[in-house]
Amino acid sequence: MNIGIMADIHDNVDNLRHAINLFNDMQCRAVLLAGDFVSPLVVPSMRKLFCPVVACFGDNDGNQIGISGGMKIVGTLGYPPMCFRTKDGIRILMAHQQEDLRNLTDDADVVVFAHTHRPSIAKDRHGRLFINPGEVGGWMFRKPTVAILNTETREAEIVALPEMSPGVFIRE
Repeated sequence: MNIGIMADIHDNVDNLRHAINLFNDMQCRAVLLAGDFVSPLVVPSMRKLFCPVVACFGDNDGNQIGISGGMKIVGTLGYPPMCFRTKDGIRILMAHQQEDLRNLTDDADVVVFAHTHRPSIAKDRHGRLFINPGEVGGWMFRKPTVAILNTETREAEIVALPEMSPGVFIRE
């Protein structure tokens, strides 16, 4: 089963749409969002996903009431750390900042975190998979990424989204 993983959208609706199309094309059965929507602006686009979303708040989510209201339609939203089990038995622990997961990872098969905007995948000596999907927003490094977790193989990959164009700034 494929699970899409993303974080740090930071209101970049265009890049979010690329991520949603990728997750739908990959037939993801769920999407995890490790925080930093930033505002409710991004929630309507998430209704285009063909699967449910499990999300937690990040440190830049300002209008949490607005985000919560919209997310009720597309999935589950909570405060980190969040723990849950997939339909095929994988135990996932998720938070926006890795430091919020200290001393909690023992019972997890997969640990998802974000905040640094730098994608990474690593396994510890116990076989736990640590995934940072990078940034959907692409504002910091201009290289937007997401991750795909295959729960059957317990492997994950970082997938690059189309790079942002430099944009044109018009002076008034």
